[in-house]
Amino acid sequence: MALLGESALAMWWDMAPDMRAEFEDWHSHEHFPERLALPGFLRASRWAAADGGEGFFILYELQEHAALSSPEYLARLNAPTPWSTKLMPHHRNMVRSQTRVLHSHGVGVARHAMTLRLSPRDGEAQRLQDALGSLAEALPLRAGLGGAHLLRTDTPAIAPTTEQKIRGNADRSADWVFVVCAYDLEALQAQVREALAPAALEAAGAAPGSITGWYALSMSFARGENRPGR
Repeated sequence: MALLGESALAMWWDMAPDMRAEFEDWHSHEHFPERLALPGFLRASRWAAADGGEGFFILYELQEHAALSSPEYLARLNAPTPWSTKLMPHHRNMVRSQTRVLHSHGVGVARHAMTLRLSPRDGEAQRLQDALGSLAEALPLRAGLGGAHLLRTDTPAIAPTTEQKIRGNADRSADWVFVVCAYDLEALQAQVREALAPAALEAAGAAPGSITGWYALSMSFARGENRPGR
């Protein structure tokens, strides 16, 4: 697979402009190194909203789904650092999806990323998975594009964590996630106007109401590459 492992943690949130510089400092120098030291965490990537807005998209690539409920990970979620505790309340409109990788082709990181959050219509899950799986295989071969990945949420049965409580237990989750990475934004936009347009998705079995996000790469590094935290 292009993604480094069989599972992924996909997250979206908004960060107010007056907190952005401190957030990026914390996220790059403390939070990413902390997470990549945990069992099964292989690569961490952060994309910022392409229009310069408040949104971020974060993707952790995981060796296996069990990494999401390991004792080491749960210990961190339930004992956030002072800096994490300060910043967690500023993670607004959090969508946090603990997923299994269904399809992944090409490369996992590129300059541009488009995310789709969607669900299948009742009885159409397999048809939609087949259609998106075919797209995940075909899109990375097209000029301007680099990788495509289909994820399905499978939330571990664990108690609410301290981090979630700090955020007001308001986290939501996506159902299915489709991510396309590209080195050419115009080529990526063209695919969304065609193969990934709402009408095309609904024809393939998706429920109405898919959510599209556009992002530019901010930071990415793999396990073993992370510099020590402060």
